[in-house]
Amino acid sequence: MLRVAVVGSGPSGVYAAQSLVQQREVPGVRVDVLDRLPAPYGLVRYGVAPDHEKIKSLTGNLRSVLEDDRIRFLGNLEVGGEGLTTARLLELYHAVVYCVGAARDRMLGIPGEELAGVHSATAFVSWYSGHPDAGAFDLGGVRSAVVVGAGNVAVDVTRMLARGVPELEPTDMPQPALGALAASGVRAVRMVARRGPSQAKFTTKELRELGTLPGVATRVEPAELALDPAYADQDAAAALPAVARRNLEVLRGWAGSRPDTAGGAREILLRFYLRPVEVLGGPDGRVRGMRFERTAPDGRGGVTGTGAYEDVEAQLVLRSVGYLGVPLPGLPFDAATGTVPHAAGRVVREGRASVGEYVAGWIKRGPTGVIGTNRPCAKETVSSLLQDAGALARRELPDDPLEALRAAGLRPVEWPGWLSIEAAEADLGRSLGRRSVKIPDWAGLRAAAGLA
Repeated sequence: MLRVAVVGSGPSGVYAAQSLVQQREVPGVRVDVLDRLPAPYGLVRYGVAPDHEKIKSLTGNLRSVLEDDRIRFLGNLEVGGEGLTTARLLELYHAVVYCVGAARDRMLGIPGEELAGVHSATAFVSWYSGHPDAGAFDLGGVRSAVVVGAGNVAVDVTRMLARGVPELEPTDMPQPALGALAASGVRAVRMVARRGPSQAKFTTKELRELGTLPGVATRVEPAELALDPAYADQDAAAALPAVARRNLEVLRGWAGSRPDTAGGAREILLRFYLRPVEVLGGPDGRVRGMRFERTAPDGRGGVTGTGAYEDVEAQLVLRSVGYLGVPLPGLPFDAATGTVPHAAGRVVREGRASVGEYVAGWIKRGPTGVIGTNRPCAKETVSSLLQDAGALARRELPDDPLEALRAAGLRPVEWPGWLSIEAAEADLGRSLGRRSVKIPDWAGLRAAAGLA
């Protein structure tokens, strides 16, 4: 029997576990899916916006995999610390597949980024998604917010800042986050991109949502759209990917529309061709605005600075300019790419494949693709592991790794513990007159799992 540990219970980890138990080349594979958190599903639980219920419903598919008799969920286990090193994990299992994602956001690298009120979009998403590591956000003194970026995460946080509480109450958003958004003073959200709309990374479905929010006026500056070579040139537009063409049409419909501020409406303004150069602070050490340099197309698909600058008011700045993987103690790491060096999923140490150690997901390929991209990525890694199975299975292991983990003082949360968390969140929602509501703190999660 081949015992495999998969570290990470997000889509890439669950797909890896599924591929391992469904293959027929090596019979009798058993998989333990380990996670640092007591709750499974990774970014599907803690990264998908609470109002995107269709995407969040993917948890049903992930759940069916984790309920397979050949797969065991073990949460509340941090791999890489003193309690459970990567070396110890390899002593307990024939093979380990690391699917740990990309937990760090990229910085803008500009003066003033350390000011109070400047955060990563990742931190904001973690907060309203109920991640137990997240800090709190106080939006009461924020009138104007700037979101730097032009991808789906930037669209998500823009939408959440502008959305009304009645649309969020039916979601599983933690009560403290819902209360903070209810007390929010935000009236204007500017989503700012360095390049033009045809280079934006958001998808059309997410973009369109910004124009359907009740009580929110969404617009674009016509002059900024006109700078895009594909905006007025039909031949240039025809050469664009289909998503970019559709995005331009959506933006065309918003160009020049004015908000109904008399009715207290919130405004979303999409800005293009503005490069952030400085975060402006006040005497209290808090952000009061951002300075941007106007850019222009350089004729080669990029942009160049024009020397013209614009200051934009903001009491909150969220940067959404990409993610990076973080080193896991005990594994090699390429700081430039934020990934673990690998060959077809096999971890590479000092130029040689380390048989028994594998990677899948963002820590393997970088933060690219959509949720479905993780499936073929995991299959490639599992294929490499299965090719090594003959050599791996010859190594003798303890009878049950779980007993060794407990003997080391670790307290894994098994599947019944996760079901107890689900039940506690349903009870919390009922007590608040809502549907299931996430427990957003470590103590609450562990208590609900029966570890208190």
